[in-house]
Amino acid sequence: MKTLLLKWLATLSLVLLLAGCGDKTVLYSGLAENDANDIIAELNQHQIAADKVIDKAGISVSVDARYIERSVKILDSAGLPRKARTNLGEVFQKSGVISSPMEERARYIYALSQEVESTLAQIDGVVVARVHVVLPERLAPGEPVQPASASVFIKYHNNLDPDSIEPRIRQMVATSIPGLAGKSDKDLAIVFVPAQTYEDRVEVVQMGPFQLSTDEYSTVKWIFSLLAIVLLAAFALLLFRPGRKNKGKPANELG
Repeated sequence: MKTLLLKWLATLSLVLLLAGCGDKTVLYSGLAENDANDIIAELNQHQIAADKVIDKAGISVSVDARYIERSVKILDSAGLPRKARTNLGEVFQKSGVISSPMEERARYIYALSQEVESTLAQIDGVVVARVHVVLPERLAPGEPVQPASASVFIKYHNNLDPDSIEPRIRQMVATSIPGLAGKSDKDLAIVFVPAQTYEDRVEVVQMGPFQLSTDEYSTVKWIFSLLAIVLLAAFALLLFRPGRKNKGKPANELG
């Protein structure tokens, strides 16, 4: 009987230990330090604990498997992780291969748009920034030069005011792209689209100084219930262990 109870207590203890260790799933991998920290900070605001692991490929962020769907929606709404961009130095690094003038022009336009996008992404409230650039070009000998133009797409949070920020974006883009200075709106189009705010419908339970989601609160209650069962079983084992009923009797009365 005693051996059976000990095995039962050991099994319950193992279950209790496993209950406290959720099944972790990698959410994103190969991240830069800043992106990983931003992801963890954003998830923490929604009471989702995230772990960061550093390896040779970069940094991985993992969460409890139960929160994968919520985490993806929260991060998509926040524009995380940010798109990796290539700068001019990386696009035109020496490779020893001779490129045609058309290839060089295409690479230059791509690198230029990446540089402008990277600058726009630093503005508070900007979730996604995309820039499409057309540089001045003569399509055929004797034809007039096609003027430069650009289109800018901005997805933004509600803390950004498009009306107040548009003149500064217009000035920055126009001075960054050759041939756009002083151009009209038809040559430099800027489109603002509000980002859809993710409404986290998970209820939060206040437990002393801590705030827990309903899932976390249920898990905590379940763990404490198991702990209570283990303690009661241990108490019963001590109370009814063999030899306890003879404790305290005189030696001449034993046997």
